[in-house]
Amino acid sequence: MELFTNWHTWEQAEPGLAGHLPPETVRRVCRAVDFAAAWHGDQRRPTGAPYLEHLLEAVEVLVRGAAVARPSVLVAAVLHDVLEDTPCAPGAITQEFGPAVTDLVRWVTIPAAAPGQGKADVKEAYLRALRHAPAAAILVKLADRASNVQTLRNLPDARARAYYAQTVRFIIPLASGEPWFARWYAQWQAEFADLAA
Repeated sequence: MELFTNWHTWEQAEPGLAGHLPPETVRRVCRAVDFAAAWHGDQRRPTGAPYLEHLLEAVEVLVRGAAVARPSVLVAAVLHDVLEDTPCAPGAITQEFGPAVTDLVRWVTIPAAAPGQGKADVKEAYLRALRHAPAAAILVKLADRASNVQTLRNLPDARARAYYAQTVRFIIPLASGEPWFARWYAQWQAEFADLAA
């Protein structure tokens, strides 16, 4: 299974992007990285790594792995957590990057729980609804989850098992229409199959 953990900083990501994408697309992704970094600030992943690493991994999956070059998808991948994890409003994304990017980010944002709703129920409903998402939003979600699950063993065992089961149930079916992602997730599932036990 190929890992996508080489781009920890923009300085590492930029040369890799430049080898695959037109200069204007690289500039747009750079703007998105600056925007995301400003909103996410010093947030960290559960592993303790800077949050920006996760966003760059998602872009690395799309560019180096799935050969995605569409600017709106790459920008949305960088911004995919700003609505969910920061006070950023959709209008700020639209003003900076346009409504198409905002729409993609909305699709991959877990909504806040309403009064009386359980967080787990809201997340499951969101994951079920992704099957109705446009193909571009599914690409963003597949890259987001690939970044998270490629190093699943870094999580505590119970959490890793739950995340494995959730990925198999909801995310792998989304990959069926994307040949590269279908192959990658099949390899991933086989490599982490012990977590299903």
